[in-house]
Amino acid sequence: MGKIFDPVFMLESTPEILTALPVTLFLALTAGAIGLVIAFAVALARYFNVRFLSGLCKLYVSYIRGTPALVQIMLVYFGIPLILRALNEYFGTNFNVNGVPRMVFAIVALSFNAGAYMSETLRSALLAVDVGQLEAAYSVNMTMKQAMIRIIAPQAFTIALPPLANTLVSLIKETSLVFTISIVDLMARARIVGARGYRFFEIYVVVSVIYWVICTGVGRLLGMAEKRARKYERSIST
Repeated sequence: MGKIFDPVFMLESTPEILTALPVTLFLALTAGAIGLVIAFAVALARYFNVRFLSGLCKLYVSYIRGTPALVQIMLVYFGIPLILRALNEYFGTNFNVNGVPRMVFAIVALSFNAGAYMSETLRSALLAVDVGQLEAAYSVNMTMKQAMIRIIAPQAFTIALPPLANTLVSLIKETSLVFTISIVDLMARARIVGARGYRFFEIYVVVSVIYWVICTGVGRLLGMAEKRARKYERSIST
């Protein structure tokens, strides 16, 4: 009868599982950066109540927040090739649909997912900035663009930083879903290693600790960034 729990197997397997760490971090950081751009665009469209576009953005946010991330990944994974094939037929092109890397599908899905949640954070932060500051900017002949870049956006970003950090941490954990489309991230590598010796419990303990360390570390780094961003505010209040 073999060992019920094998800590030696855990220690020996950890370095191999960690080889997939760069993939997980690349997915999270890339999707987070693209998602932040999407979030700014959506938040501004809703903040200024742009006709038609505001309603479309509201629908996008509602749909993303109301559906599981796994479903969104599958929709992108199977949907983008269909769209590309339709474009090939319509324009008479011969784009290699099967040549699109799976990583692209994962980044697109995770970016739109993160963008929806971040947009709500940024919109709330923009609304939290006193509208009188915008009027004051107009009084000194600033344009809307200048007022947003120099006055409103920096304050809103400082307010939004803590929930944005939480979204990034959640995004790191959601990358564990991309193994469903055959991307070898931390989760997929753990499953591969665990299948060799049928030691899945030990492997999942290892991968859970890795995710915990990463998320805790990222949270602390962003917490330090938040304190640095609020340093100027504290100096004014004192």
